[in-house]
Amino acid sequence: MRRILAMEAAMWRNLFAWALRRPVPLGEGEKAYSYNGVVKPILGVFIGLSVVEIPIFDLIVRKVVPWEPARWIVLVLGVWGLLWMIGFAAGLKRHPHLVGDDGIRVRLGNGVDFLIPWADVVSVSKRYRSLPSNKSVQVEDEAAHVVMGGQTSVDVRLRAGADVRDFEGAPAQALDKAADRTGASMAEVHEVRIYADDPDGFVAAARAGQPEPA
Repeated sequence: MRRILAMEAAMWRNLFAWALRRPVPLGEGEKAYSYNGVVKPILGVFIGLSVVEIPIFDLIVRKVVPWEPARWIVLVLGVWGLLWMIGFAAGLKRHPHLVGDDGIRVRLGNGVDFLIPWADVVSVSKRYRSLPSNKSVQVEDEAAHVVMGGQTSVDVRLRAGADVRDFEGAPAQALDKAADRTGASMAEVHEVRIYADDPDGFVAAARAGQPEPA
């Protein structure tokens, strides 16, 4: 229940921030990289359908159900669903991946947000992959995948012994569950794979920001 309430509160915060056109907060030296391009058309279709459905369902309920409160219940639910979809889309836009002085901050809306420090990064490279599932966090092929639209486009290779679950903010429970589903071991995870709309720019920024080995 706490998680549901937190998601609801985050959705409204994102919605108001989007409506007020507040800029994405960035720290000094940080660069933002979006990942919502692959799902933007789908979200646009769902939002458009929601806009059309509200007056249609209102008309149907008004003509068919002889109970006035039913009309208002359906109307409120329809408007809430529309606002939720807009807030969800705004959350993806307002929580991009970040490359900064401290490392690579991996994000996915309000559900995933963790920092990979430069000390644990061996290399960053571009590679498109398709995953068999659209689950946001997956573990397989010795890698933790943070997935958008069933895809990843950037591979972050980790140093030997690095534990993804120890990264600041890492979704440890989600990672453990994902590993259990595939029979993988978190001790065998050597990469974090994410999706970025501009993998070339992301990789270039990561390579430029990564400190030279001592």
